[in-house]
Amino acid sequence: MYDPTVARLTYRGLLGRRRALILCALPVLLIVISAAVRGFAGADDQVASDVLGGFALATMVPIIGVIAGTGAIGPEIDDGSVVYLLAKPLKRPTIIFTKLIVAIAVTMAFSALPTFIAGMILNGNGQQIAVAYTVAALVASIAYAALFLLLGTVTRHAVVFGLVYALVWEALFGSLVSGARTLSVQQWALAVGHKVTGGELVTSDVDLPTATVLLIAVTVLATWYAGQRLRSLTLAGEE
Repeated sequence: MYDPTVARLTYRGLLGRRRALILCALPVLLIVISAAVRGFAGADDQVASDVLGGFALATMVPIIGVIAGTGAIGPEIDDGSVVYLLAKPLKRPTIIFTKLIVAIAVTMAFSALPTFIAGMILNGNGQQIAVAYTVAALVASIAYAALFLLLGTVTRHAVVFGLVYALVWEALFGSLVSGARTLSVQQWALAVGHKVTGGELVTSDVDLPTATVLLIAVTVLATWYAGQRLRSLTLAGEE
């Protein structure tokens, strides 16, 4: 289910000079903001939770997920180079699964690690806040990567739709409409983070069992359907 050659090519495409600079921008900004907040406000657990929840998990993680998930396959479909990949004797689910693993790894590296560093800067992991948000970022990375990888196989405007979901649905509607939070990867990840802290600084509108089921369901279904879409691309090309 995992092909090293496909993985190497995907890593090379995702971590090219221009995309790597974009991927690094938000993590660097998070760390700079965290250092400035710590300098002005000192070590404050509530402030640390606000920064990590409001910027790291709500903004940085989904945007990096959009870049990594859609970038793992979208450009190849857009420029037609995916045809050369599909011509290889590889099963379509293997291609999708390999690209998903790469997208998850990149999303985790550029979101979870900076989140932990920022949390340690903000309050030295007081009340396990840094660890909780890091775990939430890791969990969210998996679902975001699968969801946005699927978008990359469905539409040429995957980045736009990904940003609409991340910044409009989750950030805007999620803050205004309570029912929308149930369909939010961010809230599912926060439920896992809340379990880590056991306190009230990291909270979610979704209970842990429901969040776990939804995280698994979205990841599995998105991966499966992306494989189906790639298979239909192959059939269209053969016709």
